[in-house]
Amino acid sequence: MKKKLTKSSKDRSIAGVCGGIAEYFDISSFFIRLLFILFLPANLIIYIILANILPDRPTTL
Repeated sequence: MKKKLTKSSKDRSIAGVCGGIAEYFDISSFFIRLLFILFLPANLIIYIILANILPDRPTTL
């Protein structure tokens, strides 16, 4: 099965973008959030774009 980049439904702080990226690359979401904070001005715009473009992960029962 091919992996798709989606927003996380479990690991969300604001919109689930960092959690989704971390799940896609199978790493800790802490490191992704740290990168977004360290490079804040540019990543803020990227985060807003990804929050609007990335689809939500379908919820499972």
